Amino acid sequence: MEQALLRINNISGQLTGKCPFKAGGGVEAGKCPFKGHGVEAGKCPYRAGQHLDQSKAWSLVNVTPTVTTNSVTPIKVLVTGAAGQIAYSLMFMIASGQMFGPYQPVILHLLDIPKMADALKGVVMELQDCSYPLLHSVVATTDVQTAFIHINVAILVGAFPRGPGMQRKDLLKVNVSIFKEQGEALNKYASRGVKVLVVGNPANTNALTALVKASDLPPSNFSALTRLDQNRAQSMISEKVGVNVDSVRNVIIWGNHSQTQVPDVNHGYILNYPNRGLIEPIQTSVNDDKWLNEQFIPLVQNRGATVIAARKLSSAASAANAIVGHVRDWLLGTKDGEHVSMAVYSDGSYNVPKGLIFSFPVTCRNGEWSIVQGLKINSSTQQKIDATTKELQEEKETAMSFLN
Repeated sequence: MEQALLRINNISGQLTGKCPFKAGGGVEAGKCPFKGHGVEAGKCPYRAGQHLDQSKAWSLVNVTPTVTTNSVTPIKVLVTGAAGQIAYSLMFMIASGQMFGPYQPVILHLLDIPKMADALKGVVMELQDCSYPLLHSVVATTDVQTAFIHINVAILVGAFPRGPGMQRKDLLKVNVSIFKEQGEALNKYASRGVKVLVVGNPANTNALTALVKASDLPPSNFSALTRLDQNRAQSMISEKVGVNVDSVRNVIIWGNHSQTQVPDVNHGYILNYPNRGLIEPIQTSVNDDKWLNEQFIPLVQNRGATVIAARKLSSAASAANAIVGHVRDWLLGTKDGEHVSMAVYSDGSYNVPKGLIFSFPVTCRNGEWSIVQGLKINSSTQQKIDATTKELQEEKETAMSFLN
């Protein structure tokens, strides 16, 4: 357990310093039950920076320090495209506790296509060689039923990539067949409460395809990744202003995970700026509307292509980091007063048609997301939201034509 505590720097946003083992906490006042069990004498794991907020976490996630994780039911996490680049970065983050915290063991289900079976064996060996205390076991397979059976969390990374000269319609057609099968597998084999994150592009419409074919599962169980876009936007703002990225809060990504996405800083702020204890709107801190409107937005929209041009490969580690952040906030809860961007099933909020997987600002509690309501949208942002909505509607129509 102590090893796990050292590996969770990524989860610090969900941690608090309250100790329930003090007076009124359910055990004899002042007596730490961890004393003498490999924890430094007299120091409870609930010390500052080590305690997760029970009231916000999904019921399947254990946030209570235990002497041993053997008594805690592991969460079964599926990663598809498991021999690929993104998954290679991702699964070590999951196994080390960065996604679910330092007290929640996991069983990894890894799925890839048959020709990647040998590579998958190598990944399993590396996971074993890391000796992660939270990793109970690994199921590596090329069989869909084996991969999806009884899973609690599905991270669907594998998808058919867009090749040179390939039209978006052709890309949609190939991926509809992939996510149709995975939606059916979720419907047939997964836990009824399974939480699904689609990463493989076109992520929004792939998520919708899987959702449609998993008709017995609630639409609210499905999401697509726009956290990477949010992270990119926050990082650019932090560089522009000259502050730590953790000080940049409530940046929004609206719409599709594509070049029509809408980065929006109009509701964001910078913490402890310009002086400690103060909060200032991002627009005021940047003090450069021309840069925000003419450079910042296309920089975020095209960042993926820029990464590919530089490294000749798509984003991998940053995508894995965004996946961890997305699932962590979804299942452990967002911070008070803050929201994050998730592509979720539209309920008609902000006049976005119902039935699209659309990126909104959301808050999360107990494994459920809620779209933030009442934000004022200026005319420039609204025009961009209308454009990304139109693209998603067209993608939906094309995908559903193939599906039917």
